[in-house]
Amino acid sequence: MPSATQTIEVDVSPRAVLAVIADFRSYPDFLPHVRSTRVVRQDDAGWEVEFELNLIRPVRYTLRLERQDPPGLRWSLVSGLFRSNDGSWVLESLDDGARTRATYSIDLQIGVFLPGSLVNTLVGKELPQMLQAFKARAESR
Repeated sequence: MPSATQTIEVDVSPRAVLAVIADFRSYPDFLPHVRSTRVVRQDDAGWEVEFELNLIRPVRYTLRLERQDPPGLRWSLVSGLFRSNDGSWVLESLDDGARTRATYSIDLQIGVFLPGSLVNTLVGKELPQMLQAFKARAESR
């Protein structure tokens, strides 16, 4: 998966969406492929978080996630199976801050071969489902 970008509109403020995105510990509660998360380090700029996903097999990796202004996040790979994992959440205020346009972008270089059909499933099906899960979580708070 060289790169993918998806956008969704959420009926809460950008800060409310960011609160859900930055609540890494709760990811296993609403993201089906996330087995566990662990905040390794936190500082004023952001977090270092270890993720374990259940894809074809368990996959573990660590990202450095940094806050952005206007509200959003940018991340890069610290360690794990991938050659690179860079991405961002860009949160745009709509309707005087009552709604948000959330754009998720990822550039992922996998260190092992994956069949094209699996990559297409991840981008075409899993990414939109993940965005819907974040939307539902943010709107239910």
